[in-house]
Amino acid sequence: QVQLVESGGGLVQTGDSLRLSCAASGRAFSSYNMAWFRQAPGKDRDFVSAISWSEDTTYYADSVKGRFAISRDNAKNTVYLQMNSLKPEDTAVYYCAARRRVGDATLPDEYDYWGQGTQVTVSS
Repeated sequence: QVQLVESGGGLVQTGDSLRLSCAASGRAFSSYNMAWFRQAPGKDRDFVSAISWSEDTTYYADSVKGRFAISRDNAKNTVYLQMNSLKPEDTAVYYCAARRRVGDATLPDEYDYWGQGTQVTVSS
């Protein structure tokens, strides 16, 4: 069992940066593959980025490539999402997710544990 708590969201302007954090409790965090998803009002939950348990593989949605960076600190049981050059279309609730299985990292159904989400709002 893993509990996930996101933080770091807020209201920013276009071009600003934010760093989201996801703190995990429970055992064996370092064995979980982690990801960030986001959901805007009235839309599906979309994949943003993922990182493997060993940190050697990362994935990004095309819409955030070159602007966002995912990382993890297994000693602190935390995964991060550095978001730069934010745009109004990045506005959404951002969710952290964890899974042990190996599969398509971009699919929400592949993940077993979810945080409660943190709101990111980018004004134009």
